[in-house]
Amino acid sequence: MSFLDKHKKIETHATLLLVLSLLVVSIGGIVEIAPLFYIQNTIEKVEGVRPYTPLELAGRDIYIREGCYVCHSQMIRPMRDEVERYGHYSLAAESMYDHPFQWGSKRTGPDLARVGLKYSDAWHVDHLINPEAVVPESVMPKYSFMMNNEIDGRYIADEMKTHRMVGVPYTDDMIAAAVEDFKAQADPNADTTGLQSRYGKEAFKHLDVNVANFDGQPQLTEMDALIAYLQVLGTMVDFSTYIPDPTR
Repeated sequence: MSFLDKHKKIETHATLLLVLSLLVVSIGGIVEIAPLFYIQNTIEKVEGVRPYTPLELAGRDIYIREGCYVCHSQMIRPMRDEVERYGHYSLAAESMYDHPFQWGSKRTGPDLARVGLKYSDAWHVDHLINPEAVVPESVMPKYSFMMNNEIDGRYIADEMKTHRMVGVPYTDDMIAAAVEDFKAQADPNADTTGLQSRYGKEAFKHLDVNVANFDGQPQLTEMDALIAYLQVLGTMVDFSTYIPDPTR
């Protein structure tokens, strides 16, 4: 019996073909993925990358809840047209504390990997309330309801504990002060010494935490949290001093 005759048996037997295909794909997947769990330098450590503050983490949850990742990627590929438009290509380390990551593969709107501090808080408020007012060709939905949705961070410490279980280095001090830090970041008049010591330049060697009344209202809202998250994207790494590891 020739090789082709043997192969014909596989191709004409749907169940056998399915089982063997799954076996081949599984072996290939294991060979590619399993080593990444054991190689220590899979993600190059980069100075400045830190866990999200409680408010930023809440904003990220809102971002995911509203499906923003469906239209906006957060991964700049190392190609000239992308780098010229969006900035330095994305580093794996920038997503090391993202669960799940927001890389994406579809862009109805622009990539947001470097949107942090590119626009003012007021611009983001106007854009989220009525996207067409600042970008006439926009097809983005309106999110004005966030201005009225107050939040208090009562469960944010529990979420931080969950993230710690999958490797995010939240300390006991960070978790104990979660609600305090949550409220302080959106209040320019608050004492943010503790917030900055836990997440700022003193701890992570790049920038202090961005503290502001993000939506301009006295109450703390979902709009505050979402803008706090957007304003930190792409700001943790100082690319003016970043030197890639030549061995990688």
